Amino acid sequence: MESTMETAFDVVNFLGLTFVLIFALLVVAAIILFIIDRNQTGDAIRRNYPVIGRFRHIFSELGEFFRQYFFAMDREELPFNRAQREWVGRAGEGKSNTIAFGSTRNLNVPGTPIFVNDPFPPLDDEYAKSEPLLIGPTARTPYLAPSFFNISGMSYGALSKPAVQALSHGAAEAGIWLNTGEGGVSPFHYEGGCDLVYQIGTAKFGVRNAEGGLDDTKLREIASHEAIRMFEVKMAQGAKPGKGGILPGEKVTEEIAKIRGLQVGQDGISPNRHREIDNFDHLLDFLAHIREVTGKPVGIKTVVGAELTMREFFEAIARRGADMAPDFITIDGGEGGTGAAPMPLMDLVGMPVREALPLVADLRDEFELHDRIRLIASGKLVNPGDIAWALAAGADFVVSARGFMFALGCIQALKCNKNTCPTGITTHDPRFQKGLVVDRKAPRVARYAQALVKEVEVIAHSVGVSEPRKLRRRHVRLVQPNGRSVPMNEVFPRPGAM
Repeated sequence: MESTMETAFDVVNFLGLTFVLIFALLVVAAIILFIIDRNQTGDAIRRNYPVIGRFRHIFSELGEFFRQYFFAMDREELPFNRAQREWVGRAGEGKSNTIAFGSTRNLNVPGTPIFVNDPFPPLDDEYAKSEPLLIGPTARTPYLAPSFFNISGMSYGALSKPAVQALSHGAAEAGIWLNTGEGGVSPFHYEGGCDLVYQIGTAKFGVRNAEGGLDDTKLREIASHEAIRMFEVKMAQGAKPGKGGILPGEKVTEEIAKIRGLQVGQDGISPNRHREIDNFDHLLDFLAHIREVTGKPVGIKTVVGAELTMREFFEAIARRGADMAPDFITIDGGEGGTGAAPMPLMDLVGMPVREALPLVADLRDEFELHDRIRLIASGKLVNPGDIAWALAAGADFVVSARGFMFALGCIQALKCNKNTCPTGITTHDPRFQKGLVVDRKAPRVARYAQALVKEVEVIAHSVGVSEPRKLRRRHVRLVQPNGRSVPMNEVFPRPGAM
C-alpha cells in the first residue's frame, strides 16, 4: 500500500514538474515574441498589441476553413458552393445523386435557368444518345469527337504527375478528350491512351524554337502522334485575359523544365499575346499554317470582350473564305479559373460565358458557319444544368477543368498557386502527391463524366427532346430581376431559329 502511495506521489510530482516546465517555456516564448513584435516595424497590429496581435492572422487564415465547413450554407460559397462540389463527389464515387425533401437552390436569382418541362416527354424506348460530331471537315485528318463533355486545358506543371495520369486514364475510360493545357504534352498525358487536344499558348511550350516562335519540325512531330487529335491556339483565358500563363518557379521541376524549355525553379511567364498575331488576318494565317503542317483540326480559345470585336473576326473569315475559318472556337467566360492570376483580371475583365456564348453562336449562324465552326463552351460549367444550358445556348461541346479537379478530390483549398495543395492535384511536393492514388482517382474521373452526360440526357428528355444536342433556347427560361422568368430565345433571339 505504501509503495503504491509513493508511486502515485512520484507520478503527481512528475506531472507537476512537467506542467511548471511547459508553463515556463510558454512564458519565455511569450516574452521573446513580445520583444520581436514590439521592435518589428512591418505590422502595426503586432507592434501595438504584441503577441495577441498574432491571433488576428491565425484567425484570418482559419476563417476560410470555418466558413467552408461550418458557417456557409450549401449554396453560398464561391467560386463553387458545397452543393456543386458534392454533386461531383457523389458522381465520381458512383453514388446516387437523388436528393430528398426539396431544393436548396434560390430560384429568384436573376439569370437562373429553368428548363421547360414537356407534358408528353419521350418514353423510355424513345431516348437516344448524342452521336459523335465531326470537327475540322477540311483538315486532312478530321476528328470525330465522341462526347459533348470533355476535359478543359490544365497543363502538366499546373497539375501534378498523378493528377495528369488519372485524368488520362479516366478520359480514356469515359471516351472523352483531354486538353493538355499550354505546358506542352508529357508522357503522362499519353499514358492512358485517351484523345488529346494540344494547346499552343503564347509561349508555345513544346513547339517553340530558340527565339520563342513556332517550330514547324516540333509541331509536325507532335502531330504525328495518333493520340493528338486537334490543336488549340490559346488567345486568351477567362481568368486572365490579356495576361499569359503564370507557373510559379517552385512548381518548375527538372521534368517540367525540360518539357517547357525552362530552367529548374524559373517562373514560367508566358507573353500576354502571340507575337506573330497582330490582327485577325494574321490569326487566320497562323491557324491555316498549323492546319497545313499538322493536317489536323485547329481552333482557338478566347474570351469575348465586345460584340463588335467578334463581329470583325467573323467578317474577316467571310472575306477570306470558310476554308480559312478556325475549326472550332472555345469560348471561355470571364469567370473561368486558373492556377494563378492577378485578382483584377480574375474579377473584372472578360464577358461571362452566359452572355458570350449566345452572342458568338448567333454570329456564327449569321455568317452561315454553323457546320464549319464548332463552338466549345468553358467557364465554371460543372453540373448537369450548366452543360444543358450551354448546349441550349448554342454550344456543340462543353469542357470543364475544375469539375474534373473536384472529381480528383479537390477540396477548393485555394492553394493552387502555392505548391501546397493538400490533395496532391496541383503540387509537385511528394509529401502531398502520395495522397492522390491514380488507380483510385481515374475511375472517379470517368464516372463523373458518365454521370454528367446521363443527367444532361435526363434534362433533355424532360423537356421533350430525344438527346441533349436537340436542346434549344426555347427549352430554357431565365429568371429576371423582377423575379419572373422569360424564355431564353426572347432574351437572346437566335437568327433563323425558334
